[in-house]
Amino acid sequence: MGIGLRRRHFDELPRCERELDFLELCPENFVGAGALRGGRDRRVLDACIERWPILAHGVSMSLGGPDPLDRGYIRALKGLLDRLDAPFYTDHLCFVSVGGRSSQDLLPIPFCEAAVHHCARRIRALADQLERPVAVENISYYAQMPVPGGAGMGEGEFVRAVVEEADCLLLLDVNNIYVNAVNHDEDASESLRSLPVERSCQIHLAGHVREGPRLIDHHGAPVCDAVWALYREALALAGPIPTLIEWDTAVPALDVVLDEADRARAIWREVRAARSAAAEASA
Repeated sequence: MGIGLRRRHFDELPRCERELDFLELCPENFVGAGALRGGRDRRVLDACIERWPILAHGVSMSLGGPDPLDRGYIRALKGLLDRLDAPFYTDHLCFVSVGGRSSQDLLPIPFCEAAVHHCARRIRALADQLERPVAVENISYYAQMPVPGGAGMGEGEFVRAVVEEADCLLLLDVNNIYVNAVNHDEDASESLRSLPVERSCQIHLAGHVREGPRLIDHHGAPVCDAVWALYREALALAGPIPTLIEWDTAVPALDVVLDEADRARAIWREVRAARSAAAEASA
């Protein structure tokens, strides 16, 4: 089980003695205009690299956007991924910027065939430039983008079409599935099964908050019971793959985040044992 590399924990994390399998960082904090410089931040990263595998999860690639991919940023990103020896790179299946202006948010793409081809082409190009596989995350969204001509797809159908055409991986965000299901009056289990879970390389879990009639994916609370239940379903479908606890706002003490990771690990081990027992029984 993994957690995010967050500033709140920079002093504690290098000395952490609790069970932890990997870390995940936001690469925009280490390359590009907003990059952290040397000194303490660099020493913390170096200390963590010595102890754990580290994955990179981006927020600004805008794979569904109209602007050309930033080759300079991608070169710098590749340098970071090479340093981390990251087996793959993950980002969101969304758009972030238009005309060089960033929305500072992850915005949904129209679920249509033209968008499938556009996103798949950009994902393949990114994977070629990074020289490693790319995984895209299913996002939470609060409005559905209009589709020209009205010939749209469901989210699961759209995500499947993109990852199959791009021949890429899926970062399966279970909390996003639940948030979308509640907000759009859908069944969360059916939404999970509509996604290409067989291509999943990693799972994300996070907390959300209710604001009026909607759930908001704010990554600032413990994982709720309904999302834990959906996580168990996801593991049963995808197999025992690496899982990350995302806690990005109102970040609590390190032990609180690690407690969430421990709960995920317990469920992960239960599902793995059940799958092994079922396989032995059918052999």
